Amino acid sequence: MTTGGLEDLFGEREEPAGGDEAAPERKRSWTGWVLRNLLLVALASAVVVAVMRSADLDISIVFVVSALTGLRLILLAVAEVRPPPRPKRSDRRGSSDGGSGTDSLRAAVRRWEQNLERANADDDLYSRNVLPVLAELTDERLRLRHGITRASDPRRARKLLGDPLWATLHDRGRRMPKARDLESYVDVLERL
Repeated sequence: MTTGGLEDLFGEREEPAGGDEAAPERKRSWTGWVLRNLLLVALASAVVVAVMRSADLDISIVFVVSALTGLRLILLAVAEVRPPPRPKRSDRRGSSDGGSGTDSLRAAVRRWEQNLERANADDDLYSRNVLPVLAELTDERLRLRHGITRASDPRRARKLLGDPLWATLHDRGRRMPKARDLESYVDVLERL
């Protein structure tokens, strides 16, 4: 008897060990496969036509046979497509002690750390990746706290942000500021 938890629902189940050895793979004949599919389509056609006629609906037998044949061909094509590989299960499990496995927030922080590290060496990367996000965060913070954006009220936004941050956000050709300058910009944004 299972507990019915999430582990039962999503966990991997072990296959019986003796099941693989007992069933040798048989070679199926092509004619048997075709005959089985034709019999299936004929039987399904007979049932559909019988149900439709019992409901006093007149339907073409050719239409029913062609529709069911097309459906069977689609089902056979879908059966031939390989499913995507199962994701690898990590040994680490999320827990309440902070030692959780990979998650999207951690991946996003790691991606930003890598972007900032690369931006130290490449000023173009800084102006393409870091500055637009910094400007977007600034506009969002101004909008939430003061009801303005840099574009809607530039005079007041410049006064709130201060000249160094304002110049950094509007001069796209600048080099990447030093770490202490970035810290001061973040402090300004947090004080907004």
